[in-house]
Amino acid sequence: MSKYKFDTEINQLLDLMIHSLYSNKEIFLRELISNASDAIDKLKFLTISDEKFKDLSFEPRIEIEADKDKKMLIVRDNGIGMNKEDLVEHIGTIAKSGTKSFLSNLSGDAKKDSSLIGQFGVGFYSAFMVAKKIEVITKKAGDEKAYRWISSGNGEYEIEEVKKDNFGTEIVLHLKENEEEFFDDWTIERIVKKYSNHIPFPIYLLKEEEKDGKKEKKFVQINKASALWRLNKNEITKEEYIDFYKQLTGDSNDPLHWIHTNAEGTLEYSTLFYIPSVAPFDLFRVDYEPGVKLYVKRVFITDDDKELMPTYLRFVRGIIDSEDLPLNVSREILQQNSILTKIKKSSVKKILNELKKMKEKDFDKYLKFYKLFGKVLKEGVYTDYENKDLILDLLLFKSTKGENVSFKEYKERMQEGQKAIYYITGEDEKLLKNSPLIESFKAKDIEVLILDEEVDAIIMPTVTEYDKAPVKSVSTSDIDEDEKDNKEQESKEVKPVLEKLKEILKDEVKDVKVSSRLKESPACLVFDKNDPDFAMQEMLKQMGQTNLQKVKPILEINPEHEIVKKLSGKLKVSDIKDIAYILLDQAKLIEGMKIEDSNEFAKRINKILAKTL
Repeated sequence: MSKYKFDTEINQLLDLMIHSLYSNKEIFLRELISNASDAIDKLKFLTISDEKFKDLSFEPRIEIEADKDKKMLIVRDNGIGMNKEDLVEHIGTIAKSGTKSFLSNLSGDAKKDSSLIGQFGVGFYSAFMVAKKIEVITKKAGDEKAYRWISSGNGEYEIEEVKKDNFGTEIVLHLKENEEEFFDDWTIERIVKKYSNHIPFPIYLLKEEEKDGKKEKKFVQINKASALWRLNKNEITKEEYIDFYKQLTGDSNDPLHWIHTNAEGTLEYSTLFYIPSVAPFDLFRVDYEPGVKLYVKRVFITDDDKELMPTYLRFVRGIIDSEDLPLNVSREILQQNSILTKIKKSSVKKILNELKKMKEKDFDKYLKFYKLFGKVLKEGVYTDYENKDLILDLLLFKSTKGENVSFKEYKERMQEGQKAIYYITGEDEKLLKNSPLIESFKAKDIEVLILDEEVDAIIMPTVTEYDKAPVKSVSTSDIDEDEKDNKEQESKEVKPVLEKLKEILKDEVKDVKVSSRLKESPACLVFDKNDPDFAMQEMLKQMGQTNLQKVKPILEINPEHEIVKKLSGKLKVSDIKDIAYILLDQAKLIEGMKIEDSNEFAKRINKILAKTL
């Protein structure tokens, strides 16, 4: 017998299971059944994809046996099974489980924290909530050797070689005192029907029944074992949809929405997609776990293929089941398969149209969805050209005239003669709403979209128009051309100032121009329409592009401002150099940019103050 120590994170997890997370203990059975179902899925796939397993005699089943006298509860399956390495990797270490993520997401609220168990793939350990000792007896299909894994959740586990006739896994829970309810047939049936009714394999419970005056024990099936997604919508209750979602995802929360399709015709397939009411923990991680499982003729094929759903719909959970794909399809072939491409294309359109319908008919529900997944949905604007217009209709923004404004609403209330839809991007909503860049728009009562999410800086340059109306950033130099030809404003008085400012700031700015957008501020910074604006530059840096060439902004000045007018009488470089740099630096600060030399900025301010006093 070999002794091993659990990873540090597993020890933390076990300590929580044993001492803290007592809320809703019954979910341990759901988790063990779910693991058993996964093991059967894996073996079923091998029997159709691997020559070595094609002759394997295999009738999928999960069994539950309660022994009140010995205080043991047993869950067994005839799935893939495990060898010694699998036991160490999948139970003794973090491996692929979400242990670290689970621990980092804990809130300290036992009820909330116990509800996270299924979502993070740490379900096996939940059995320690009710068991003082657990044995796992297992034999991997195709192997000769079998093993027993034993632990009392005390930081250590043992593995020994044993004899086992059949492949599969048997989990023996030695229950703690006061856990007698889990020996009760009615309790076990209730839990199975609640959480695992539509596991697609039969679940049997060993029951004692009386026949001809004699008591005898026999296994009785206690679940429907039907592929719910293949049933007609009219045959499924709301409760069944919700229970199946919880079984499928391990999420204890009800889903926000579901979309069920049974397609017949050229292609025959069934899909059942869910939108969660709580964002998955890995939503913004590159290594996110995909949420859609692929079946072929009800046979599970894969659940880790990110190709099944575009990345901007990675929050979707559910199932695709095709009648037309070959059963022995490999994961490599899937990526180029035309049938799956058509199903995916159709499914994406269906999901987006359902969201559009929700937005039009139940806006409050749509707002819940958008607050959770709006940022992710926006990614589709620049990754899914085919559905770009549909996605644009789903987007909501803040604006100078309200919250949750759509492009359609904006366009409907455009001013007469207004030439474009205008927006400003940045990180701080308050700064954006008070930016000098939108002063003239406010004065003319022209609405400006306030885009303060990081992803906005990437997607908006790809949106050149909406419903034939140009879409423009107020931070680009060509905005003036919409409202007034700024050359007309370059009077004899202002021209010398412009030339002198250009001379002084030639290393800092691309150009100095007169602005028609300013009403109250003396100056502002904009960018050439062919250059990335400040928000875009910051986004590129965060994405790791640190070797970007320095992009010089354009300084625009307000010819009507008192400071600019007074500059006209002082054209010596020595007189206006400090003011030129102060105008530039304050324009940077207002836009949320950093000043490269804050000490020099302070010195200039102090010099001007001293002169004034």
